[in-house]
Amino acid sequence: MIKVTYILSFVDKSIAFEWINKYIDKNKIELSFVLLNNKNTYIEEYLKSNNIVFSRVNYSGKKDIPKAVIKCIKFYRENKTEVVHAHLFDACIVGLFAAKLVGIKKRIHTRHNATIHHVYHPKAVKYDKLINFLSTKIVAISKNVKDILIELEGVNPKKIILIHHGFKLDDFENIHEIRILDLAKKYGIDLNNKPIIGVISRYIHWKGVQYTIRAFDILKKSFPQAHLILANADGPYKSQIKVELENLHNDSYTEIVFENDLFALYKLFDVFVHVPIDKKAEAFGQTYVESLASGIPSVFTNSGIASDFIINEENALIVPFEDTNEIYKSIVKILTNNDLRDKIIINGKKDISEMFSIEKMVLQLEKLYLD
Repeated sequence: MIKVTYILSFVDKSIAFEWINKYIDKNKIELSFVLLNNKNTYIEEYLKSNNIVFSRVNYSGKKDIPKAVIKCIKFYRENKTEVVHAHLFDACIVGLFAAKLVGIKKRIHTRHNATIHHVYHPKAVKYDKLINFLSTKIVAISKNVKDILIELEGVNPKKIILIHHGFKLDDFENIHEIRILDLAKKYGIDLNNKPIIGVISRYIHWKGVQYTIRAFDILKKSFPQAHLILANADGPYKSQIKVELENLHNDSYTEIVFENDLFALYKLFDVFVHVPIDKKAEAFGQTYVESLASGIPSVFTNSGIASDFIINEENALIVPFEDTNEIYKSIVKILTNNDLRDKIIINGKKDISEMFSIEKMVLQLEKLYLD
């Protein structure tokens, strides 16, 4: 039995860790968690209800790093942690530094960001490099992330292991109609107003939501009953998105800040759109996989994990970056070409089942921890 501690920062709810806990071989690996946060969260309640050893370290920012490091060291020692696996920026700084100080030899972090620091916060790149140095292994979640680590940050390729995010894919299937109807009622969405175009993305410039809004504005001329749903509708680009939305009638779009039933949410959509603005902007992009798992025909740009498996007009439609008109035309193509729509739905489900199952991911993680 090997003891593995996951350290997470500012995570409220993440079903991925619930899936990992469910499927990991508990005869070989004992999981524990350190949560850097200053409030109670969904994931803390999950850990309590499943009797999983954890500690919440009150943490709000870099001023709390010294005391957080001390508390992590104490937890590692009391728990006899043998492997530390850190997720997200603050957790990596605190958790890996504490692990190195206490002498833990397997220090792993999963790299969840792509070029955001290189493009928008260049002073933070030195901290990415520090995290890379503190890690004995780095999990790259896509080929794009692996390339960034090697080409932009000088990481030795031998230090990197490519492990795609895994999904419990059957959770996206067989969603009872009552869940979908309840969700529509909750947000006042008239399911007779078709088509419904879906976006699940925070309001960040590089996510490209602004181009989808502009494409939807054009779409309304041909499909006057069309409705746009913008989920995860918050973030640093919110004021600019509000300006974009001024071109639309208030009753033609719905903003959803957070929805717990993600699986039913996808089922509201007739077409899903996710269009980051360049090839390296997205580290992974779980929505690429989730939308196809839900059987929703999708329009994408070729960023993040899309570069690893999306083929235009085979399992989704690919559009050029920052191209409003092509987004519009691709949505119309899906809505008017039944054969193409059926083809990309079938192929999308097939391709993700081969690449992104939770079972495959957990087997790779077990090997990483046990080797």
